Amino acid sequence: MRSQTVNAFQTMSQPANERPTKTVTPHLVCRDANAALDFYRRAFNAAERFRMPGPDGKTIMHACIQIGDSPVFLVDENPQWGSFSPASLNGTPVTIHLQVDNVDELYAQAIAAGGTVKMSPADMFWGDRYGVLIDPFGHQWSIATHRQDFTPEQIVQNMKAAFGDGTCAAA
Repeated sequence: MRSQTVNAFQTMSQPANERPTKTVTPHLVCRDANAALDFYRRAFNAAERFRMPGPDGKTIMHACIQIGDSPVFLVDENPQWGSFSPASLNGTPVTIHLQVDNVDELYAQAIAAGGTVKMSPADMFWGDRYGVLIDPFGHQWSIATHRQDFTPEQIVQNMKAAFGDGTCAAA
């Protein structure tokens, strides 16, 4: 889905309570945001809502995609604005989390699209099947499917079983 540039201006001029955003919306800085938009479409079935090219007509000044029911903003890295991507910062301390119906399917799709395995999906002590990958632009994504409900006490017991000696038994 390709959107029209005018949508960016319409959305930005709407009152805050009428915008198609959630309370918190990730805003990713990417080296080559055009390529990132394509990757997120292939990896996470993202729908492009709008893109606003920069003054040079090549870079992205602002774009919005939707993954599931959530918007994600993107912009091209621009060091003169103090806007750096994970590629310039040698990584990221941030993880973007996706809660999905089938973690194994979406994880495999994202890896096939060019993501890098950080932690393959596995059953976790809190009841999710969970995996982590790094996208080609340095952003870290966790993907999970809830599999089993546990009480808080059971989660603590499961955690102690997994990390009894301070390390992860499953690692």
